[in-house]
Amino acid sequence: MSNVGLRIYKAINRPSKTMIESFAGLPVANIADNMNRMSCIHARLRPINDVPLLGTAFTIKSRPGDNLLLHKALDLAQPGDVLVVDAQGDLSNSIMGELMVMWAKKRGIAGFVIDGAIRDRGALKNLGIPIYAAGVTPAGPYKDGPGEINVPVSCGGIVIKPGDILVGDEDGLVAIAPKDAAELLQKAKAKNLTEQKTMEDIENGKWDRSWVDKALTERGCEMID
Repeated sequence: MSNVGLRIYKAINRPSKTMIESFAGLPVANIADNMNRMSCIHARLRPINDVPLLGTAFTIKSRPGDNLLLHKALDLAQPGDVLVVDAQGDLSNSIMGELMVMWAKKRGIAGFVIDGAIRDRGALKNLGIPIYAAGVTPAGPYKDGPGEINVPVSCGGIVIKPGDILVGDEDGLVAIAPKDAAELLQKAKAKNLTEQKTMEDIENGKWDRSWVDKALTERGCEMID
C-alpha cells in the first residue's frame, strides 16, 4: 500500500554530465528569455552567497519547519545534485544550517534551493556552496516528518521535477526539463552572442533604438510637444 505523504523514491533519471556542464557560465536571464520567462524561481528566494549554481534537481517535499526528509536526502543524493526543498515558503523555523551544509559539501552536493528558511547565514556565506532561500531565522527545525523525496515539488512559484537541470546566478535560478535542454542550450548561446554584439554597439554609440518609437507608434502613443 502506498504511504502518500511519507515515501522516498530512490531512483531518478539524471541528464548527462556533459549536458549539465554545457550551461555553465550562461546568464540565467538569457536562458529564461528563451523559456518565455516562465521558468524562474520567484524573487523572494534569494542567493545567500555569490557562488553560481549548476546541477540536477533532487527534490524534497517537507512539512513546514521540519527537516527529517532533508536529512535523509543528504545521505541519498549523488555528487552534482541540487537539493530542492518545498517547505511551503514557511519562515517560522529554519530548514537547515551550517552543519548540514558542511556535510552536503563533503558529499559533493552541488547546492540548495530552499522554499523556506535557513539559519547560520554568516557561516553559509563562506562555505563555497550555492544556496537560495526564502528567509533566515534562528529558530531551529523539527524532525518528525512527514514528507517525500523525489516527487515534483512547488518551489518559488514553479514546478521542479527530479532530474531537472538547475542553473543559478546572482539574479536567481531557472529550471530546465532535460527533454528541452539541447534546444534551449543553443538558443541561450545565440542570445548570449546577440547581447555581446549589442554591448559592442553601445560602446561604439551605434545601438539601434528605432524599435522604441516603432513600438509606441504601433500602440497609438500620442507625441505632444
